[in-house]
Amino acid sequence: MGKKRQNRTGSPKFNDRMKKKLTVSSLVILLAFLGLSVRLYAINRDNGEVYKRQVLSQQSYDSIVLPAKRGEIVDRNGTKMAVSEKVYNICIDSKTLNSENGKYLDHAIQVLFAQGAIEYSYTQSDLRAYILDNPGSRYRVIAKKQSYDAVSDLMGAISGPEKDPELKGIWLEETYKRTYPYNSLAADVIGFVQGENEGAYGLEEFYNSTLVGTNGREYGYLNDDENLERTTKPAENGMTLITSLDVNVQSIVEKHIQAFNKEHENEFREGDGAKNIGVIIMNPDNGEVIAMASSPGFDLNDPRNTDGLELELPEEFQMAGIIKVEQGKEGASLNASDSAEIDIAVPAEKSVDINNQGSENKALTAESDSSNNGTDQGTTDQSTDPNGESYTAPVGAGQTEETGEAEDKPMTYEEAYEAAKMEALNARWKNFCINSTYEPGSTMKPFTMATGLESGKLTGNENYVCGGVKEVGGHKIHCSNRLGHGPLTFSQALENSCNVAFMDMGNAIGKDTFMKYNRLFNFGLKTNIDLTGEALTNSLVFDLNTMTPTDLAISSFGQGFNVTMIQMITGFCSLVNGGYYYQPHIVTKIVNDAGATVQSIEPRVLKQTVSKETSDKIVELCTNVVELGTGKSARPAGYKIGGKTGTAEKYPRKRGNYLVSFMGFAPSDDPQLVIYTCIDEPNVPSQASARYATVLTRDILTEVLPYMHIFKTEEMTEEEIAELKEKELDFAITSGVATPAEEAGLETVNGEGESAEGQVNGEEKPEGEKSEGAGEAASEDGVITFVDKEKKEKPGEYKKPEIKIDEATGYAIDPSTGALLDPETGVPVDGNISDLE
Repeated sequence: MGKKRQNRTGSPKFNDRMKKKLTVSSLVILLAFLGLSVRLYAINRDNGEVYKRQVLSQQSYDSIVLPAKRGEIVDRNGTKMAVSEKVYNICIDSKTLNSENGKYLDHAIQVLFAQGAIEYSYTQSDLRAYILDNPGSRYRVIAKKQSYDAVSDLMGAISGPEKDPELKGIWLEETYKRTYPYNSLAADVIGFVQGENEGAYGLEEFYNSTLVGTNGREYGYLNDDENLERTTKPAENGMTLITSLDVNVQSIVEKHIQAFNKEHENEFREGDGAKNIGVIIMNPDNGEVIAMASSPGFDLNDPRNTDGLELELPEEFQMAGIIKVEQGKEGASLNASDSAEIDIAVPAEKSVDINNQGSENKALTAESDSSNNGTDQGTTDQSTDPNGESYTAPVGAGQTEETGEAEDKPMTYEEAYEAAKMEALNARWKNFCINSTYEPGSTMKPFTMATGLESGKLTGNENYVCGGVKEVGGHKIHCSNRLGHGPLTFSQALENSCNVAFMDMGNAIGKDTFMKYNRLFNFGLKTNIDLTGEALTNSLVFDLNTMTPTDLAISSFGQGFNVTMIQMITGFCSLVNGGYYYQPHIVTKIVNDAGATVQSIEPRVLKQTVSKETSDKIVELCTNVVELGTGKSARPAGYKIGGKTGTAEKYPRKRGNYLVSFMGFAPSDDPQLVIYTCIDEPNVPSQASARYATVLTRDILTEVLPYMHIFKTEEMTEEEIAELKEKELDFAITSGVATPAEEAGLETVNGEGESAEGQVNGEEKPEGEKSEGAGEAASEDGVITFVDKEKKEKPGEYKKPEIKIDEATGYAIDPSTGALLDPETGVPVDGNISDLE
């Protein structure tokens, strides 16, 4: 029984039939694998690379750029003036949207245009057409630099927790947008960003490589085993610039510039209160620029806005659709807002420096400007004014720039409009304080005095006699007071800004010494301030080898050669700080993204221009100018300051165009700031009054000095106390604030009605130098020589010339020209009369 049970539960016998079936099956499988291997080998041999690329194309190993954040620009107190905020580009993949017979296209477009806050570069129909016409495109940006608020809903639809599985072919790309919290504040100094994160003008361009940073990258790659691996190289954000600017001071300066423009807007001609206004405030003890402003300004967040932009087009353009541009042709004015918008590109390769000196500014084009007298030569030449009179001056000094021969190629209206628009925008973007050149006028006189004192050619004890005119080469160079200042001490020569006295000083100094010190004060050289576009004036100063005595005479009071504002204020700082010439700079420190200091830019003394004794004497003399002379109206109530006025007649002469200025320092016993104010062609009937510059300076200092904790030391009159109460000073930081003229305390001055004490409307005489230095003279053959035929009389022997009065008008008559003069000041009644005969 047991044996039979064992047979039933044991394994079945493996017979021959089963063995045969197993053998056959194994053989078939083996043959199948063999055939498959052969087939795979053949496929790999013939089409392996094709299939490999197809497989790899399905894997995400594309490179993704991780944008770097551009560094910030902040003021000395850490206030942000230029920042970069994260924004997003919206991108599409046309190939994905067209896949599976366009399965995803309609839904994607519907989702995209449901986001009402997004500003797309395409309309809905145009985007659909682009996707269908470009089925192979894998990357296209359809909306640039959108804010987070605008794309937040789309961001959630693409990658949120409830992601739409049917939404494909759309993604967001991170990038950064440059913004300026104060809009137009310090626009000329900061500059702006254009194109692909490229700085233009100002600090943005000068420090572009420091600010821009280095983009990172996330990318995939195949290792040796052809497996996909991903890696990320993080972006390195740009450095932050800490500047010497003070937003508060900058705001005060710009507020008063705008007030001046508003006060004199359309007063004598259509337009702002002046052609240009520039103001620089600098620390004389380290060269740091505390504020730098010029007008007209522009919005850094919208620099290409053409509102109010005046374009100059040739007159022929108004009569024909095609014109030929003629070099030097005066054109008709066209407001940019009256014509169709034409997009502007600013190619770097077509940029031209305004002085033909190879500016670093890639966006700056050649510009014609009577206050910008760039040339490409460095020798003197003979020039002739519209009245046929010749004089010796550096080639191009005071003349407009020529950019080349006229082109014969016809120009369409659109091309001419675009060219005019670009020229006007470049003129608006340039920084008047460093780009434009001009004749300094009487602000040069302290430099002449310092040269004489330091060289030993003058002692400071000299006496002069001004008869109102000095004969030079057969022609007469008049003083501002054509009836003569009479006997003058050394200090009184500066207080009264007497041209005749300074011609005598120049003659005593000699051209060799004069030009040596001019070079020492950096005239004709760049200051190398850390801003883009500083004009080079080496061709706009006299050449020692060809300089004539008359060149020396007119140079002594600031005519015949050109400077920039930054040259003048930097040199003047050395006159009042003990003689030390600091390199001017705006950036004081560079820090990285983590806040660590990468570079500290310390004050750099380049040279010593004068001794401490000479410096102290210049401070004393300039203080007398404000206390006793032509600069009285520059003094803010309660403060003792020093300075010098300037009124320079512009080329072409006898047109009545002037640049008036004031160079000052405060307080006078310990200068802590130097301020330089220039007003180019005030919009008034009679421009020749430096009082426009002194009053503007006073209003600025009235607010700036208390803010900088510089306290009053002088007693104030009741009138000054009342004036301060009326002003109700406001030191709050505001953007684009223009103070009304009546609140700013500006007064209308026309340079007439001066009293015997040289007062205008209760103030001191505006300048006492109506067309100071416009005294070039030439012989008939055009060669100028300095001939001093004036009899040298002792001060006690001076006899004031007899004044003849015109009975019909009551004005005095100039004995040498017959021009009508104010009998008390000796200034010509006609403001267009030049001192050049």
